[in-house]
Amino acid sequence: MFIPRALIFLRRGDSYLLIKGAATKKLWANKYNGLGGHVERGEDVLSAARRELSEETGLRASLWLCGIVVVDVGETGVCLFVFSGESSEGEPKPSNEGTVEWVPFDAVKSLPVVEDLPVLLSKIHGMKRGDPPFMARSFYDSNKQLRVEFAE
Repeated sequence: MFIPRALIFLRRGDSYLLIKGAATKKLWANKYNGLGGHVERGEDVLSAARRELSEETGLRASLWLCGIVVVDVGETGVCLFVFSGESSEGEPKPSNEGTVEWVPFDAVKSLPVVEDLPVLLSKIHGMKRGDPPFMARSFYDSNKQLRVEFAE
């Protein structure tokens, strides 16, 4: 069984809008991640991504599907629908989820981030609208190291 989630990496030039999880969050407190959340009953994944982007930032953007990642976390996994889009105007509004900020791509490696963010963001950074979406699987190997494998 998989829980569907939307993950959004909004871009402005070479910077991405990331959220630093609130200190009170159970998962990923004080760590940077893309925007997003659950796909609600009755929603398609693109509508969910647009809703999450609006709820977490107040921004709107034309989003496109970059890839799908199956995250193996045990009996119930997560199916991430990964989106990107360009945002040339407007500033994000604060939310209860955490602090959002534009982060230059090269600065991501020096921040406390969710484990798979550098791999996914590197993949997306090399893509452009119209490229076929990637397919990937994220899991922990026998040494408890996170691995992300992309289908060919």
